[in-house]
Amino acid sequence: MMIKNKIKIGFFGTPEYASYTLEKLFQEGFEISFIITMPDRPQGRNMIITPPPAKVWGLSHNVPVYQPEKLKELGLIEKLTNHNCDVFVVIAYGKIIPNSILNIPKGKSINIHGSLLPKLRGSCPIETAILNDEKNTGVTIMRMDEEMDHGPIIAQKEVIVEPWPPIADTLGKEIVKAGADLLISILPDWIEGKIKENEQDHASATYTKMIKKEDGLIDLKDNPYKNFLKIQAYNGWPSAFFFMEKDNKQIRIKITQASYKDGVLNIEKVIPEGKKEMNYADLVI
Repeated sequence: MMIKNKIKIGFFGTPEYASYTLEKLFQEGFEISFIITMPDRPQGRNMIITPPPAKVWGLSHNVPVYQPEKLKELGLIEKLTNHNCDVFVVIAYGKIIPNSILNIPKGKSINIHGSLLPKLRGSCPIETAILNDEKNTGVTIMRMDEEMDHGPIIAQKEVIVEPWPPIADTLGKEIVKAGADLLISILPDWIEGKIKENEQDHASATYTKMIKKEDGLIDLKDNPYKNFLKIQAYNGWPSAFFFMEKDNKQIRIKITQASYKDGVLNIEKVIPEGKKEMNYADLVI
């Protein structure tokens, strides 16, 4: 088997999930040759220009970080080729990567995707699994092609989270942890060509849709379990919310914590527009 510290990885990723995977690979002795991540963006109420977590990790570990606005930037392919990587690893990067980059290394480019492909292709598999009440979810490692989540499967692992449904961050962390462990276990054999990839059943593919801020709106008169699924899936961002009349005006109420039992949705904590988090019971007095 190929020795881990002889394997050079070019890494594509952006959020905390990516920095967690980077740290696991680093701890296991793999060499991270470079990181490609999204450009710094304004974030928060004050719109402060903020680097993505993968960049923060790279700078703290003296790893070269590239943040191209477009992957067809002049000289980028030559730059990446010169790193002489064995494989490129992609997790939650945020852009479609062209074949001219995917096929640079001997081991091609492999992606950690947060579902059991071909189910839930797309950018929001974790939230969609909760929204769809799909308890049997997991992680897939696939060889990438230019189509979205379309390439052949290298390895898969089921992830079961109890109690169900969890909030998206809880499910996401479990899936990313399983994905990193699975990646570490297969990488040496993959580089040496010992693992047979399997074509996806494309006819069975399902897809996620991009989440928008307004998707968090719920009607408290709707099915209580469906509302609970939405609250759990959208916890953090975009957050489930509703409007209520207070002091003769409609205000937006963000739900931060809820529970569901015996057919009843119990809203526990909320953030009313312009205020801090509070108990829902105190709001409706």
